[in-house]
Amino acid sequence: MGSKWRKVKLALGVNTCLFVPQTLEDSSSSTARLSDSVSLPTGHGSNRRPTTPTPSSSGLRLSFTGSKSSSKKTCAICLATMKPGQGHAIFTAECSHSFHFHCITSNVKHGNQVCPICRAKWKEIPFQSPASDLSHGRSRINPVGWPQDDAWMTVLRRLPSSRLDASRQISSIFHAPEPVVFDDDEVLDHQPEITEKSTSAKEAFNKNSIGTIDIKTYTEVSAVPRSASHDNFNVLIHLKAPVTIERQDINRNQNSRAPVDLVTVLDVSGSMAGTKLALLKRAMGFVIENLGPSDRLSVIAFSSTARRLFPLRQMTDTGRQQALQAVNSLISNGGTNIAEGLKKGAKVLVDRKWKNPVCSIILLSDGQDTYTVGVPAGSHAQTRYQSLLPISTRRNNGEGLQIPVHAFGFGADHDAASMHSISEISGGTFSFIEAEGVIQDAFAQCIGGLLSVVVQELQVRVQCVHPSLELSSIKAGSYQTSTLSDRRIGFIDVGDMYAEEERNFLVTINIPVGCSNDDMTLLKFRCAYKDPVTKEMLTMEEDREVKIQRPEVTGELVVSMEVDRQRNRLHAAEAMAEARVSAERGDLAGAVSALESCHRVLSETPSARAGDRLCVALCAELKEMQERMANRQVYEASGRAYVLSGLSSHSWQRATARGDSTDSTSLVQAYQTPSMVDMVTRSQTMIFGNPAPQRTLRPAQSFPARSRPR
Repeated sequence: MGSKWRKVKLALGVNTCLFVPQTLEDSSSSTARLSDSVSLPTGHGSNRRPTTPTPSSSGLRLSFTGSKSSSKKTCAICLATMKPGQGHAIFTAECSHSFHFHCITSNVKHGNQVCPICRAKWKEIPFQSPASDLSHGRSRINPVGWPQDDAWMTVLRRLPSSRLDASRQISSIFHAPEPVVFDDDEVLDHQPEITEKSTSAKEAFNKNSIGTIDIKTYTEVSAVPRSASHDNFNVLIHLKAPVTIERQDINRNQNSRAPVDLVTVLDVSGSMAGTKLALLKRAMGFVIENLGPSDRLSVIAFSSTARRLFPLRQMTDTGRQQALQAVNSLISNGGTNIAEGLKKGAKVLVDRKWKNPVCSIILLSDGQDTYTVGVPAGSHAQTRYQSLLPISTRRNNGEGLQIPVHAFGFGADHDAASMHSISEISGGTFSFIEAEGVIQDAFAQCIGGLLSVVVQELQVRVQCVHPSLELSSIKAGSYQTSTLSDRRIGFIDVGDMYAEEERNFLVTINIPVGCSNDDMTLLKFRCAYKDPVTKEMLTMEEDREVKIQRPEVTGELVVSMEVDRQRNRLHAAEAMAEARVSAERGDLAGAVSALESCHRVLSETPSARAGDRLCVALCAELKEMQERMANRQVYEASGRAYVLSGLSSHSWQRATARGDSTDSTSLVQAYQTPSMVDMVTRSQTMIFGNPAPQRTLRPAQSFPARSRPR
């Protein structure tokens, strides 16, 4: 008999039974369902009743060692007794035969999808173990500090599905006919009429609107001697968006903020199978839970092609339930067609009948587009990447609609250059999710901003006052700037701002010799923007003026710390861009040299000597990038994505997630707003099953919000 079983083992290609650590499940529970699906959480932010776990789309039943029914059985693969107390999970197939879970998982991995005992063909097969990544020949690390037997990694509960059984309806969801025009979006309850009335910011504030933008200016130095000139003199314009009424109101009245139309474009190609897809579903569950009833969500899934799985629907209790069912229906297979996914996502927003004030696309992919763009070549790379992006999503597309795409590169194999270009062209951000478990926190940070938009279509107008002055430059990162032909008037198109978000722009001018007065008015500026809730256009009542002293003689002048720290930020961003160009040419030594040179210069600036946190963090980030450019293999695996995500963050002055750094000075947390911090904290404290350890993307204040040394 033993010889017969050995022959069966050899035929199946399985010779060992892998050990499975005992889970954190309640010892009183004898069985559990393993699933990569997600349910509405019963933790923070939810007042809905807990849901009862139901059979998952995987069809797996894991009988743990406490089960009496398995105490006398023998695994037909390894021939070992399936006894209680040995930490082995037991898989019971649909034909009622039982095996050690990891034995049968290895069996399935080798292509055998029939029962080793009765030879019945299984319709549903067990997941492979997420503990290793054999396709890459390396063990999968757990960089976020979660134990492999964490409860949510073992059992992710499903929402009860009386109307839609995901395991039976998957094929109908993916192959159901789509409408030619996506104008089936849910009707909005309240659509305020767009007004052409222009209102002053002060009047708007008196009407209990969102508040006014806080505007400050700083000059490089406070005085320039009359007998001296000063070329490239820096003037800093600092903007800070108002706080949302929602943050002031503990009852969180949704009507106090601008509702959002959000489209998630999700990669479900074959490489997303297993842990990645489970984490994605979990992260989407968090997004769904934290959207308000006036917010609307649509879900697009793409692999070799793209499908709209869920139309634009309000996130009421019913809408949330339906959205979760759509997310839980996701399965992974096929190639990666990012362009088709983006096309469908943009079409949802372009075709909609009703419009919420804020709209955006969240794009997640772990691979490279193999259908639209080949390997980029030199200077034509940007042009090639533009083909991935529908015209309707691009800035200044002439269609009157801008759809920012916030792109998330998932893991080491995604196309960072493509994802960064997509976000840059559309006006969104690029985040690098190196540690897979951080995906929910990264999504949380993003929606924390999107759900707190308080300013739209913001434009800053800068004008020279003194007749001898011209604008030398306006340093605004990725924000579009323009100047009139006489170079005396310039504009900065800032666009949307989140609550309490800050922007800093440096304007340079050449100050000439001589001035008849003791002071000199350099510039004046004003802002105009739209209140996204009332749709009113607001303007400053008065122009703000910037002056300096012009005495005969000056004493020792102190450089403004605010100006110096922003010069450091711009210098660091320029060094990162230069290093990236060198690295793409294959000159990693040159790339590292550019970063080292910048680090050396920054360390000698006044803000560095004063211990400014932003400068310290910039130096730490430059060092991190040098390490990620140590060799070609490291650069390809993580260096490129880390640098591009950093560039995205600094050029937009907006928070992105990147890497899995836990250093307290890491710019992973730079530019975070209080709303983002709140949402990330909510993500990290939300409980799925048992509490999980804290993960790496910790909340922190935005650097500009901290007190500045004087």
